[in-house]
Order: sequence, then C-alpha cells, then structure tokens
Amino acid sequence: MSSSARRPLTVVAMGGHAFMQEGERGTIEEHERNADRVADRLMALVDRGHGLVITHGNGPQVGSLLTQQELAGDEVPAMPLDVLVAMTEGSLGYILQQALLNRFRDGAPARRVVTTVTQVLVDASDPAFEDPTKPVGPFLSGETARSRADARGWQVRQEEGRGWRRVVPSPRPLEVLQHRMIQEAAREGHVVIAGGGGGIPVLEREDGRIVGVEGVVDKDLTSSILATRIGASLLVILTAVPNVYRNFGTDAQQALGAVTLEEMERLADDGHFPQGSMGPKVEAVLHFLRAGGSRALITDAESLPRAMEGRAGTHVVGRI
Repeated sequence: MSSSARRPLTVVAMGGHAFMQEGERGTIEEHERNADRVADRLMALVDRGHGLVITHGNGPQVGSLLTQQELAGDEVPAMPLDVLVAMTEGSLGYILQQALLNRFRDGAPARRVVTTVTQVLVDASDPAFEDPTKPVGPFLSGETARSRADARGWQVRQEEGRGWRRVVPSPRPLEVLQHRMIQEAAREGHVVIAGGGGGIPVLEREDGRIVGVEGVVDKDLTSSILATRIGASLLVILTAVPNVYRNFGTDAQQALGAVTLEEMERLADDGHFPQGSMGPKVEAVLHFLRAGGSRALITDAESLPRAMEGRAGTHVVGRI
C-alpha cells in the first residue's frame, strides 16, 4: 500500500464566524486576520501528517451578499441563493487557502491547497421544502417583509422582539457529489477546502440533470456525510466553546471530556443538546460514528492544539 493510501484523513468543520468575530464589520482585513489565526491552529493537524479536508459555514457572508442585492435594487439582477452559496465558497475558500499557503511557504515537502465548489445532493421530497425554517439575510420591518414576500415569492417569519426575516428550506444532505476528487487530493497530502456553507444544494431530475435549488444545507451534517464518504478517521467540529457540556447554562453544567458513542446518544436522548445550539453538531458526530467513523472531536479553534494532545475538547469514540 502506498504512503498516500495510508495517510489518515481528517475533516474539520468550522463556522462562518471563524472568519468574522462578534463586533466586527466583515472587512477583508478582518477576514484575512481571522483566517490566519485559524490556519495557525490547523497546523496541529497538518504537522501530524493528516490528510486535511476543511469545511466552513457562510452565514454572515451570505447575509452580506443578500444585503448588497437589496441595496442594488433593480440596478443589478439578483442571484438566487444557491449561486450566493457558490460565491461564498469561492471567496471564503480563497481567503483561507491563501492563509494556509502562507503557512506552508517555508515547509518541505511543498503542500498545495485547493478550494472545491461543492454540490450537495438533497431530496426534492424533503419536508423542509414544505416548511422552510432557516432564516437568512437581514432583519426587516413587517411591512417590508410582507411586500417582498408578495413581490418575490419569499416566505417570511417573525422573530419576537427582533423583526422579520426571510426563511428558506434547510434540507438534509444525502451525498457530496465531488467526494471522490476531494478524497484523492487529501490522500496525496494536499489540503482541500470543500462544502462551504454546507455546500450548494442540488436536485437530480428524472432525466439525470443536476439543478440548483434555493436553500441552505447544515454545514455540520454535510461534513459528517463527507467524512463518511472519504473514509476519514477523525471528524473535528470547531465551535464557539472548548467542550460539549451536560446541563449547559445551569448550575449543574459539566464539561464532557472523553465519552463513548453510547454515552453521547443517551445524553442527546435526555435533551442535553438543544437544536438551536449544540444539537446539530452532536447529531453530525453521532451520524459519523454510527456509519463507522472511529473518533470525533468537538472544541474551539484556540483549544485545537491541546485537544490533539488529549488535553482539551470533547472526544467521542465509536463502537469498538
């Protein structure tokens, strides 16, 4: 077996806020500074010889593009949401790709970084298309929201005390169409940035044609599917906190260190991981481990180097 075939593969999923911290405006300088900080932490995996695939969120960036389209009015034709996801896959991929390449510039052997515009297959009969719940774009007044709903066919929903927002479907990912090329590049030692924003949701028509659909796919679930398809041995989910917690936000809060799949399943069944926060990340980890993955890690970017030494983070091991 060649050395590239033996190279362990790791998928790292990080949120769109990794590029844009709280209180920042989202300038290119801020994006580049934050990407460089994340790239530094990712060296903890690269230095251990992992074949690395990085996925990322894009919520703040897609929101900015939607705002730009609103401000442009009728001067510039509006693009559908699937195209905006593709645009952020390119822009955020470029920013992170450049940060990583600059980290590699003095290293040997030479490594390359590639960004893949990634399509994710979803089911046209997914219930999410009948009941859109994922908010996108800026908050609007009730009058403006209703006007745009009438004019553009949007579905809108009120968030108590904050205003109205457009809501779109968030269907479950079924397959990452580019998973084989992602696997091949990672096994050769190149870093692959893929699945940005959860990937571009696409449908397969009866005649086999692939078409884009307006919606948002959960980035962590896509990362779990991708990790399974490429045979990754480790799935890392970077979030805003250093650990997963039992009884989070209460006096009984307890950080989880090393836990088994069965223990995490029991905690999930007991309601410790709300859907609005840690729930999708834990669900992604459980899916990966049930599908044969051996290990998963949930932590924040700052703790990643120590977590790779077993000194931080929540480590979940699969069935033995």
